Amino acid sequence: MSEPGRVPPDLTLHNWQTAPHLHWAFQHLADFLPTARISRGDGPVAELPPRAVALSDIPLPGAASVGEVMDATATDGWIVTRHGEVLEERYPSGMLPDTPHLLMSVSKTLIATVAGALVGQGALVPDTPVTNYVPALANSGYAGATVRHLLDMRSGIGFSEEYLDPLAEVRLLEQAIGWAPRTVPDLPDTMYGFLLTLRQAGPHGGPFDYRSCETDVLGWVCEAAAGERMPALMSELLWSRIGAQTDAVIGVDREGTGMFDGGINACLRDLVRVGTLFVTDGVSLTGREVVEPSWIADTLAGGADSRAAFAAGRDTARFPGGMYRNKCWLPYPGDDVVLCLGIHGQMIYVNRPAGMVAAKLSSWALPEENDKLMATIAAFDAIAAELR
Repeated sequence: MSEPGRVPPDLTLHNWQTAPHLHWAFQHLADFLPTARISRGDGPVAELPPRAVALSDIPLPGAASVGEVMDATATDGWIVTRHGEVLEERYPSGMLPDTPHLLMSVSKTLIATVAGALVGQGALVPDTPVTNYVPALANSGYAGATVRHLLDMRSGIGFSEEYLDPLAEVRLLEQAIGWAPRTVPDLPDTMYGFLLTLRQAGPHGGPFDYRSCETDVLGWVCEAAAGERMPALMSELLWSRIGAQTDAVIGVDREGTGMFDGGINACLRDLVRVGTLFVTDGVSLTGREVVEPSWIADTLAGGADSRAAFAAGRDTARFPGGMYRNKCWLPYPGDDVVLCLGIHGQMIYVNRPAGMVAAKLSSWALPEENDKLMATIAAFDAIAAELR
């Protein structure tokens, strides 16, 4: 493993998200790509006192245990807390507790939490057209879409999330911001420039369809509504309020625009500080309100047709009866469990009846590995069942 700040000589824009390079790259993004700091501010760190409980030996259906699942799923770090106390915390592959790790799409939940704080301030109204905040979007497929459509991934925009297709829009976006080598010469070279090229393929407000671009547009709308760039905005409304342990960082394009859908990097413990908001109705472990209780309640309850829209969406069979709301997955009927998920194995897991918040950071070789995902969820479910 290379030292921090010393980029491996064979690491390139072409291979950094592939095995074996991604294990190092996900913990050292700022060493080889442009980033901006999300300051934790100068307030107190929210304490997470230890209360050792043996969780690794909890059995799962079949022969596996919690510890065996974590060992078999390319885990860089995992932690389980209950009511703010750390029950178990492990770093099996050399990652340190204060190491910032790429969150991939867990970033989406952080952006949505900033949006929720702006909603509480009255600066952002979910049912408002996005063009009211960013007039330039009138010339894109997002004309007629609302902020709510962005939050729930229900715009009608045409966007492929096929990670293994180098010409899918999710990968072209990476070319535009400088995260991948350019193979399409006339592609815009900024995040916002790329978003303006997207076109509508169906009605806004239709079925759920997972599109990373929705969060990038949401980040743009948040910046316009607040009159502030996201690193400073997230520091003010989220990172300084949760009692974060370390600064976070976000990957940026040549104009300084953040990779909102998957570019935030943070340490493992700060993820449970975020997840706690879903147990405490928006109040952090430091006692500061981050989002209003109504935002958490809306996330948990969804809209009148959220579950129907989810059921009608593509690739949602793994969570029957679930839904997607405010950049969170509610995988089961009801509101007991909330998930924040990112490719290559990033996760915040919240079990509200158990008072449990857990997180896992990983280096899966492939972006999506359903067996690893479902095994991890089952492991955390088993812990929650033991704690209830």
